[in-house]
Amino acid sequence: MTAFVRPRPVADPAVRLVVFHHAGGSAAAYFPLTRCVPADWDVLLLDLPGRGKRHARPALESIAELAAVATADVLPWCDGAPLALFGHSLGAVVAYETARALEAAGRPAAWLGVSGRAAPGQPVRAALPGEELSDGELMTQLTRMGGMHPRAGELPDFRARFLPLVRSDLRAVAGYRPDPRRAPIGSPLTAFGAVDDVWAPPASLAPWSRETRGPFRRRTFTGGHFHFLGPAFADFTAELVEEIRQAVRPARTDRPALVREPV
Repeated sequence: MTAFVRPRPVADPAVRLVVFHHAGGSAAAYFPLTRCVPADWDVLLLDLPGRGKRHARPALESIAELAAVATADVLPWCDGAPLALFGHSLGAVVAYETARALEAAGRPAAWLGVSGRAAPGQPVRAALPGEELSDGELMTQLTRMGGMHPRAGELPDFRARFLPLVRSDLRAVAGYRPDPRRAPIGSPLTAFGAVDDVWAPPASLAPWSRETRGPFRRRTFTGGHFHFLGPAFADFTAELVEEIRQAVRPARTDRPALVREPV
């Protein structure tokens, strides 16, 4: 069984976009994005183990394991169409590590988008110590972040499934320690953030420029950590599409190259 939600398969796409969800999330949260991308783009929404199409599999608790699974999932889709990877929060890290693995396998991504996540090596706010919070306290913290219905925690069955999953995801994020001596990837990279995101402040995004040898761009929006969910999804997707188009557009001699934003 495929690990992807593929809402509208495109046989010969102009771009193939793979989306990696946030901690505690699933592919379903990103379904609205599909309605806002070009009709000739193929969108694959990945479910990591423990949710959605992989709900019967145990959740993984390290970024290395998550990236290994994601890389195995994505490799069969590296079939010639430009491959774009986008991830938010936890998904940003998994997308980044997947991009590294794909490049090592000789199948580099045409573009990488990271959202709501400080660059590797930057301080990350450790305000969700899942092991130290009670279930009620953890639900309160997560609800304040946004990205879920404010009354979702009142459903016992939901809490029983969701809380162990999100604790596993948080352990994976907390244990992420990439080697700072690794070479940057060659894929163009865009870092997305929001002015009121305390989990990934705007200043923590610029150092993503060190993670690529290619063009780097940074986009900042109003709102908090989940600024793009809900009514803002269409506008955010339009910006995401433009970033991908900039990366995959054939090079022209009369157009200056993108300038790397200074750190």
